[in-house]
Amino acid sequence: MVRSGRTVDQEFGIYLKQIREEKGWSISRLAQAAEISGSQISRIENGLRGVPKPQTLRKIADALDVPYEELMSQAGYLETEAVPAAELSVPAWATAKDKRDFKKMLEDDGELMFDGIPLNQEDKQRIKDVLTGLFWEAKKMNKRKK
Repeated sequence: MVRSGRTVDQEFGIYLKQIREEKGWSISRLAQAAEISGSQISRIENGLRGVPKPQTLRKIADALDVPYEELMSQAGYLETEAVPAAELSVPAWATAKDKRDFKKMLEDDGELMFDGIPLNQEDKQRIKDVLTGLFWEAKKMNKRKK
């Protein structure tokens, strides 16, 4: 995807660098706080690495104390405005069935596990945040195809 003559990778890199510099942080400081390599941060900021995976975005968001959803949106994973999932309004185009499907998805109380280990509440909320954005984006895309 290209915006303003730049790729999403380049735009995200510029955005990340701006946040980091506004906080007065070096690449090394961010790398240490996010527990990822400085070279990876540098490649992201220079548009050479590509958009980071959601797991990496979570580490960066936590380190910089910025909303995870904001980074996900800037990285192109979410088309919606960066709003916490709890405050995310239902799109105007959503039907009653869409709303019911979404509610069922979020209320499913099955045990969430990763590699055989149950997830804690914080990790479950992170998953719900990402699923919220992805759910409505998928619904929107399916409606366009019809």
